[in-house]
Amino acid sequence: MAEFTLPPNSKIKKGRHFAAEKGSANLRQFVVYRYDPSSGENPRMDTYEIDMDSCGPMVLDALIKIKNEIDPTLTFRRSCREGICGSCAMNVDGRNTLACTVPADSIRGDVKIYPLPHMGIVKDLVPDLTNFYAQYASIKPWLQTRTPAPPDHERLQSKEDQEKIDDPAACILCACCSTSCPSYWWNSDRYLGPAALLAAYRWLVDSRDEATGERLDDLEDPFRLYRCHTIMNCTNTCPKNLNPAKAIAETKKMLAERRH
Repeated sequence: MAEFTLPPNSKIKKGRHFAAEKGSANLRQFVVYRYDPSSGENPRMDTYEIDMDSCGPMVLDALIKIKNEIDPTLTFRRSCREGICGSCAMNVDGRNTLACTVPADSIRGDVKIYPLPHMGIVKDLVPDLTNFYAQYASIKPWLQTRTPAPPDHERLQSKEDQEKIDDPAACILCACCSTSCPSYWWNSDRYLGPAALLAAYRWLVDSRDEATGERLDDLEDPFRLYRCHTIMNCTNTCPKNLNPAKAIAETKKMLAERRH
């Protein structure tokens, strides 16, 4: 039987323990992944004891408290704190999600926090999303038309046509779906991944767009689209309850139908 092990410089070590002040009653332990590529040191897991009576309810609130009051070296992304921007996407309790939408009391035991999996790490909980954004740009996520725009109003569409793009247009590019996909883990250099393919589908079903043929041509590739094996991790983990797997299946269907 094959045995796979991490190289020595990738093995996660036990880190520091930051104890809470004496007298704190409602304590929770947050175990956080720490890694600084420039230091030359191995990744580690630091443990922070937090008095939840003086902390907001969400996992992101605890991270902000850690950075503001305990350890200013902790690095993570965050912005809106309302599940809209996608900045605080990370792996919490084994699931890719948004730290601002996960209540700490919904997790049993220690709250374990890692960066999004299978990505390069800029520092601590910040993944390198350079390739992810480049793939999004590659699907040309803007309206492409050939006919002149109406001189006196916008390009209009029916309510029914608008509803077709409502869900795929709600993607916040948090990368939770793509980084939960095994096909993307192993082929992210060529497979676009669920997020980019959901965005591509959003333009394929937009009644105002006039580049459907070219968009499908760009996707008809053994890796860019067809590396999806319908594992469904993307749909199961999406914090916005979107369905990238269905969008990918519908795109495959569009390609099959135009061949006949």
